[in-house]
This record gives sequence, structure tokens and C-alpha cells, in this order.
Amino acid sequence: MVDIKVWDIFVRFFHWSLVLFFSIAYISGGEDEWLTIHSYAGYTIITLVFVRILWGFIGTQYARFSDFVVTPKKALQYFKEELSGDAKHYLGHNPAGGLMVITLLISLVITVISGMAIIATDGEGPLATTFIASLSGDWLEEIHEVFTTLILLLVLTHIAGVIFSSLLQEENLVKAMITGKKRVRKEDCE
Repeated sequence: MVDIKVWDIFVRFFHWSLVLFFSIAYISGGEDEWLTIHSYAGYTIITLVFVRILWGFIGTQYARFSDFVVTPKKALQYFKEELSGDAKHYLGHNPAGGLMVITLLISLVITVISGMAIIATDGEGPLATTFIASLSGDWLEEIHEVFTTLILLLVLTHIAGVIFSSLLQEENLVKAMITGKKRVRKEDCE
């Protein structure tokens, strides 16, 4: 077994910061007295997401989208192979994990933008001076709530996938996201 540097400091910082700020946003949501905290958590999330998207094009090898973005068909095929025990080992994100990253990023963007649109209709926030402030109806709140719920389901699926993949591939993915290194068999490195 050898330790291979996989996750750079930014990917790890992004991951754990996102966990923290999504938790803050979720806990502070729905309460008027917590709206400021909720909003700033959302602004932090959207900033993290946009920097992560940029890093997906210019970052280190395993952070780049070109390393892990595949078609949904390929991700499904990988998932089937993993269930049968025939899945190829990946140093970076496997195809199912890559699909989860993209799905989470898109869901986070929609959630934050819909939240910003909600407060813009009250004349608050950075979108208050845009056409978005003239939108009305409960549909913005519905979008925000649906995508928040979707993110929670995706997070639970992500955690289950990390546990499942860690057991199946005999590697500690949580530790890897803390240290940046994966302990892998020598033959998986070549």
C-alpha cells in the first residue's frame, strides 16, 4: 500500500467549508431573526461554488472536471459495476462521485439564486435592483425549498456512497478528504 496525494488543499477546504456553511444555512432557514445569518451563509456558499467551478478548469489534476465528468450513462454503468464488485478503481472521483459533484453544484447554484431572488422581492440583497425584484409569487420559495430538500437527499446519498465505496474499495475516503492522500494498492497507481 502507498499514499498518493489526490485532493489539494483547496478541494478539501471547499468541501468542509461547504459542509459548514450549508449546515448554517439550513439551520438558520425559515426564521426571520436568523435571515441575516442565513443570507450570509448563502452568499458564502455561492462564492465557494463559483471558485470551485473555476478550480474545476484550472486546478490540480483530480480537481479538474476533465478528470471526473462523464455522461450519466457511464456513471450508471460504473454504479452497476460497483454493485457487482467489478468496478475499476479511481484515484480521483469515480464516475458516480463525479456525477454527484456536478449535481450538487447545480443544485446549490439554483438554491442560492432562488434564495437571493426571494429577498430581492423584499428590496434586499444584491439582486434587489434587478428585474428579479419585480417577480412575485410563492413559486420562488417553492423552488428554494425543493432544491434545499434535494440537496439534503443528495448529501445523504453522497454519505452512503462514500461509506459503500470506502468499504468496497478498502480505502478511507473521509480520511482522504481530510489529509488529501489516499492509501491505495500499488497496482492501482499504475
